Amino acid sequence: MELRERVANLPLQPGVYLFQNAGGTILYVGKARSLRNRVRSYFLESKWQDAKTGSLVREIADVEYIVVDNEKEALALENNLIKQHKPKFNVLLRDDKTYPYIRYTDFEKFPRVYVTRRLNKDGSIYFGPYFPARLAYQLVNLIHKHFLVPSCTVDLSRQHPRPCLQFYIHRCLGPCVEGLVPDERYAEAARDVRLFLEGRRNDLSRSLKERMQTASDQQHYEEAAGYRDLLRTLDEMEERQKIAAAEGDDTDVLAWYAEPPQIAVNLFHLRGGRVVDRRDFYWEDLEEFDPPEFLSSLLKQLYLDAAYLPRYIHVPINFEDCDLLAEVLTENSGHRVEIVNPQRGQKHQFLELVEKNAKHSFMQRFRVMKPSAAAIVEALEATLGLPEPPKRIESFDISHIQGSDTVASMVVWEDGRMKKSDYRKFIIRGHAMDEGPEKESGLLRDDFASMREAVERRYRRLLDEQKPFPSLILIDGGIGQLHAAAEGLDKLELINQPVASIAKKEEILYVLGREGDPIVLDHHSPVLHLIQQIRDETHRFAVTFHRQRRSSRRIRTSLTEIPGVGERTAQKLLRRFGSVARVRQLSLEELSSELPRARAQQVYDVLHQPTSQDSH
Repeated sequence: MELRERVANLPLQPGVYLFQNAGGTILYVGKARSLRNRVRSYFLESKWQDAKTGSLVREIADVEYIVVDNEKEALALENNLIKQHKPKFNVLLRDDKTYPYIRYTDFEKFPRVYVTRRLNKDGSIYFGPYFPARLAYQLVNLIHKHFLVPSCTVDLSRQHPRPCLQFYIHRCLGPCVEGLVPDERYAEAARDVRLFLEGRRNDLSRSLKERMQTASDQQHYEEAAGYRDLLRTLDEMEERQKIAAAEGDDTDVLAWYAEPPQIAVNLFHLRGGRVVDRRDFYWEDLEEFDPPEFLSSLLKQLYLDAAYLPRYIHVPINFEDCDLLAEVLTENSGHRVEIVNPQRGQKHQFLELVEKNAKHSFMQRFRVMKPSAAAIVEALEATLGLPEPPKRIESFDISHIQGSDTVASMVVWEDGRMKKSDYRKFIIRGHAMDEGPEKESGLLRDDFASMREAVERRYRRLLDEQKPFPSLILIDGGIGQLHAAAEGLDKLELINQPVASIAKKEEILYVLGREGDPIVLDHHSPVLHLIQQIRDETHRFAVTFHRQRRSSRRIRTSLTEIPGVGERTAQKLLRRFGSVARVRQLSLEELSSELPRARAQQVYDVLHQPTSQDSH
């Protein structure tokens, strides 16, 4: 059946249509009140005045559709299919920033809390989203300090010989070591954390007061004092929240600045009448910019699956699905949601302010205005979920050719710059390869074993010298390299050390303990640029050292085999003439200009023997 015939036979009911090319790839997903009328409109020549529609129609080879009961269902299904298939002709949300949640691992014997930006069905309970993003980190820090429930990556399914630093500075109960904390005590702390995150402050305060009184009656005064201090902290938080509360409804304000194909969008969040945070979105290749379609698609992707919805969303223009989308969001949230285009007054003035900020974001992103070093470090802390802003990063890489002359390098980034005086080189000896799967497979000098050896040697020395550890260990490689580095740390009984890796080509970041939640940063991200800079310097340093080792070995196996010629003489000749082959072409007189006559004669005779082989 011809495509136009197929379109003419589409149902008149609401639904979602999917345009496909000859290869079956989905080009565009749209929704319609009437599938037949909407899809047929694409093939009217008047529509082809729009360059985007013309390009789309020329590629369409087939159309699929899904019939639904009403437009609301079509709206939701359209959003899900766009996110699933990412068609090239749809406006796709490209987010530089998603708001964090606090993950409470309820499925673990010893529940822990983490800041995360991804929700997985893993048995955890998620609280949030929190904005500004730092609020999630502040709450988790408070949990560490007052409830002593950690966010570590330590494997708690097995016991460890000693706890990490967090236990000694009283920010963790130490469930990793048998006997440090009774199961009942940890379960009590975990229950308190859950009540705290659920916002059940009254229940938590009542329970703490009862325990404080019981401890006091039993003359456990230190324990009672701990409960008293926690109660005071909760009371102070309650007072601060009351003081901070201001009149005004929750509102999101969205605006953009566009110079197609480049577009920058700013989304400001007002809560209680106050600006609490903003989000930035960028597009680099949106050739055809249709503002109503752009806004409609953006709002659907932002809000249809959102965990929390404001009462008002202020936008710079009206669009076709505005009322329908507001109705769906109202049903999803349980309270009225209005999408408004303010025309005058303070609300319009604030919308203009957001537009100005969008223009500034555009200039900063596309006109190469670099953020401050402090801002990049703060973003790195948030991106990798580090316990504090990183002051020192130590980065490792392995270099070899088919397993020969294997070396490792370590470079150091400290306080915003590379610190070359602290760079280190490692000649891989292979001792660490006597264990593990590498020996079984016969790969005695593979990258994993080499990485394990380099990391173990580096941090064994730091332990022996009682020197501080870096804020972050960065590994050049994927999950395998990351786990190899972790094995080196495990052998030293070092736990809770932040470790991350960056995979080659894909530029995906993996954080130890959260490998299932890889981090994919926009290629314009300053955080990614910093990590790439450190990784590339590590690779350069490793390759340079490897070449030096290989060159030295080659010198030893050729010129230095000549009696009376040492490494210094060999290096002198190679620096002067470039290779052994070139030295062989020299006359005795030319050699004598560089070496004593007797030694020149010796070199000349050996190199001109018929059996002499150039090892280069």
